[in-house]
Amino acid sequence: MEVEIKLRLPDAAAHRSLSSYLSPHLRRTHAQRNLFFDAAARTLAAATAALRVRLYGTDDLAPSRAVLALKRRPSIDAGVSRVEELEEPLDPALALACAADPARLGAVDSPIVRLVAAEYGVGGIAAPFVCLGGFRNTRNVYELEDEGGLVLELDETRFDFGTCYELECETPDPDRVKEVLEKLLTVAGVPYQYSRSNKFACFMAGKLLP
Repeated sequence: MEVEIKLRLPDAAAHRSLSSYLSPHLRRTHAQRNLFFDAAARTLAAATAALRVRLYGTDDLAPSRAVLALKRRPSIDAGVSRVEELEEPLDPALALACAADPARLGAVDSPIVRLVAAEYGVGGIAAPFVCLGGFRNTRNVYELEDEGGLVLELDETRFDFGTCYELECETPDPDRVKEVLEKLLTVAGVPYQYSRSNKFACFMAGKLLP
């Protein structure tokens, strides 16, 4: 179970302000391209599941790495997100091949692909994978040494229909960490609200959700 604090920022100005405030703690920046796969009938989406291939790097033709993930049964309440998540590395060249020919994903030797076939019936001849599309994300990763090495992720997510900005932190102690993040944003003078939806939900809705 992945547990995260998700706080939505209202606009690019708030994102810039927080980026500037956190800059002494910046550890790395990731350029991410996220692609989602399902059957043509949207079988996974109907079961509140999302199968994602994430490619890292600024060159679409030569990603530095790729990760396959299955997320399912998401819930979010007062900025605390919980979702069942399975992840495994994927060869970047194979990931590109699956992006070009989504049905190939069904033949990948992968525990996640086998689980999707067994539990949802997706990925075989009867219900081959199609690519639903996706979105791009720039993620700045920060580490707060004074908070025991707490790792924060500041996202700028670009959909075809708009851009959203979000601060995330994965944690086994959401109550404490949410208080830490709220105090940080208040001191930084950056407005925020609790996220009420995840990025995949926005993508599927075709609009920015709160």
